[in-house]
Amino acid sequence: MAVQLFVTCLVNSFFPEVGEATVDVLEMAGQTVEFPADQTCCGQPAYNVGLRDQARKMAAHTLDVLDATEGPIVLPSGSCADMIVHHIPELMADDPARFAQAERVAERTRELSQFLVDDLGVETIGPGCGECSISYHPSCHGLRNLNLRSQAEALLDQAPGVTRVDLPDAENCCGFGGLFSVDMPEVSVAMMETKLKNVESAGAEILVGGDVSCLMHLGGGLHRRKSPIVVKHFAEILAGYLERAGHVERKHGA
Repeated sequence: MAVQLFVTCLVNSFFPEVGEATVDVLEMAGQTVEFPADQTCCGQPAYNVGLRDQARKMAAHTLDVLDATEGPIVLPSGSCADMIVHHIPELMADDPARFAQAERVAERTRELSQFLVDDLGVETIGPGCGECSISYHPSCHGLRNLNLRSQAEALLDQAPGVTRVDLPDAENCCGFGGLFSVDMPEVSVAMMETKLKNVESAGAEILVGGDVSCLMHLGGGLHRRKSPIVVKHFAEILAGYLERAGHVERKHGA
């Protein structure tokens, strides 16, 4: 049975290489990947700021698209997976038919590292990198709502060429928080600055995470600090995408 890739808005619009890496990693794990073409936003941004009617409309479309498929639904994002697993059923609680549909879709939905480690039992995967040092930032939704506490790190620790160094206060929020960073920029920036000091003190050349939203936020901060540290989704590391950024001199998959 094929895996259904729900790629998320930010990946689709700004980080297509993360979507490509996700497909590569899933195929390395022996999966056939399908992409439901009518997918759009899951409704999380509207939901997070209290626009429940707008969020419900977007969520209903997402449910219709995903419920028409079969097999696991996999996302390279803990926050969007959390939205589908926990919050869309909550949005549909007053509509029995929609709630049942939301429950069906939620039962099939997995974040990428969760699917690889917990469902498939994958221990080692990918070409990894020729030689690279990384720190890992666990994003809040995946960490606290999906209990993603070691899955991505376990995969990275076994990936060829990867050396992981501990990130101080790794579980602290980066300050992005979706539209929180727009509504309260001063607080968001202060949280980000604390996180970036810890990132720089760790001494790794790459900051890795599982949500491009956090990585976009932190990457922007690192760029403004003129830091040489780059940010990558863990799927990019596992799939050997570092050579595309000039970090590794070898062909993809070698």
